[in-house]
Amino acid sequence: MPTYFAHGSPTTCLRDADLRAALNGVFAQLGAKQKVLAIPPDFTRANSRAGILTRISYEHYQQAMTDVLPALGTHVPMPDWQIERMYAGVPKSLFRVHDWRHEVVTIGTLESDFVKQVTQGIYAKPWPAQLNRRIWEGGHDLILSIGQVVPHEVVGLANHTKNLFVGCGGKAGIDESHFIGACYGMEKMMGRADTPVRRILNEALTRFCDHMPIVFVLTVVGRPNPGETPDADGLVTRGLFIGSGTECFELAAKLSVAVNFTHLDEEPKKIVVHLDHEEFHTTWLGNKAVYRTRMAIATGGELVILAPGLKGFGEDPGIDLLIRKYGYRTTPEIMAAVAANADLGGNLSAAAHLIHGSSEGRFAVTYCPGHLSRAEIEGVGYRYADLATTTRRYDPAKLKDGWNVLPDGERIYYISNPALGLWAWKGRL
Repeated sequence: MPTYFAHGSPTTCLRDADLRAALNGVFAQLGAKQKVLAIPPDFTRANSRAGILTRISYEHYQQAMTDVLPALGTHVPMPDWQIERMYAGVPKSLFRVHDWRHEVVTIGTLESDFVKQVTQGIYAKPWPAQLNRRIWEGGHDLILSIGQVVPHEVVGLANHTKNLFVGCGGKAGIDESHFIGACYGMEKMMGRADTPVRRILNEALTRFCDHMPIVFVLTVVGRPNPGETPDADGLVTRGLFIGSGTECFELAAKLSVAVNFTHLDEEPKKIVVHLDHEEFHTTWLGNKAVYRTRMAIATGGELVILAPGLKGFGEDPGIDLLIRKYGYRTTPEIMAAVAANADLGGNLSAAAHLIHGSSEGRFAVTYCPGHLSRAEIEGVGYRYADLATTTRRYDPAKLKDGWNVLPDGERIYYISNPALGLWAWKGRL
């Protein structure tokens, strides 16, 4: 499986013109196409550069690009304003909605012995490889899987095969992949390219999709270094990797660890995280604040989450109800609830999410929501604080990413967007 383009480093700054030249160069290598499917991320990866890459792809293929299928996973469909914001220039008529419950097909099953081996015995059931029917049965002669490689709580590092089998997968495959990751342990996976879930997803690609014309277009995005001029979104593209196999992912993963993984010499007693009001509407997404900082924060410390756009818990209405019912409890409590209750036992991705969002009693999580009540926040096991009051003290407009000392001497660690990386205290690695 060839790698068509690979370029990047912690100091590389790829501009739009560089992305265009690289992508068009690969398209020239691939030759003419008649029916192209693009699979980019949804708005939760607005900083991925997938918008410009999808637009470049459309400008090249024009009417040959027949479908754009955002990899929603269990997320809600993108409203028109998000499509227009993220994918300006790509006709709205090309966008399709992934229905993770009804529009999928099981293309093969990995046997239980294999699953048991790669998960080191924590899970020993067959795993169904599922894809949206449009990918499997659409008759496309090019499938562009576009997205960003960045630390991730379920699979270690996001994208590549995750974009297909989770982002465009079905309920069973999503449920079990999330649950395997939760049982294995986030701390053992985040920021790592070789994890049990990744091995499962990659095996499914090798066994069942070898005949498919899939090309991965992967970015690594980070914050600018001093003296660098960022793009309009305040970030810089550190790398672009395009290929059909796993090598392009491995190269992108190595760079992402260097760019997106921050190692701290000291464990913060208080971390303050800001969630953008347009990107984060639920704790299903907003709990990246918990996932990405849990290896950094001190035992007995506090994570304060400023969430002006927070309106609910789950992206999916059914999962929202389960989160409200069971809450973010400790792993033993959630595992007991899975065993005792058919509703949670039948929705393992929700159970995994509840485990992911728990501090396991090691530190406090304080949410400051824009649209949820104290009763709702405390009902799922978190602390509540008033958004306006807390924002006056921890004003994102005045804080810088990293360590800050407030006028009264309080020292905090501030993160403006948890989706961009992973933070860990060196003593915990």
